[in-house]
Amino acid sequence: MTPLSMKAKIRISQATRRVAFIGMLGALALVLSALEAMLPPLPMLPPGAKLGLSNIVTMYAAGAVGLVPALCIALLKGLFAGAMSGSVALLMSTAGGLASTLVMWLLLRPKKQPFGTIGLGVAGALTHNMAQLGVAALLTTPAVGWYAPWLLLFGVAAGILTGLVLRAVTPFLEHFKT
Repeated sequence: MTPLSMKAKIRISQATRRVAFIGMLGALALVLSALEAMLPPLPMLPPGAKLGLSNIVTMYAAGAVGLVPALCIALLKGLFAGAMSGSVALLMSTAGGLASTLVMWLLLRPKKQPFGTIGLGVAGALTHNMAQLGVAALLTTPAVGWYAPWLLLFGVAAGILTGLVLRAVTPFLEHFKT
């Protein structure tokens, strides 16, 4: 075997590993979405409010594999929400997922991370909630804006939680990345 063909095999192997890793992240996001959908509504929370556990995957993907794969995972989650809960869920999940993934990717771009995983989680959750609120206002009435303070409050709490979970699981995910 010539050295050139050996390099080509290694390159194909690395590309295959990358695709498999992105596929694993997509599957993990769907599993977390399905598990979260099975949880009963938490008392004292706004209707429809969720912890956003699958957003941990898009947060990680935005930094680990780049913007396009992370957006694909967010889109996959939106399609899954639509298949499970209908067209409104599709629109709300897709808008929130794509917007929050873009914001998190932008925050991850500087070499020195000023926000950390908790700040990243909060920024992602707030962006997700506000994008969903925008879709809700377009689909219904701008009066849904009264919901914003509750979404902001819940978004901060959920963002802190998802940021902490991301910090804890990143070493595990990094093990599979190579």
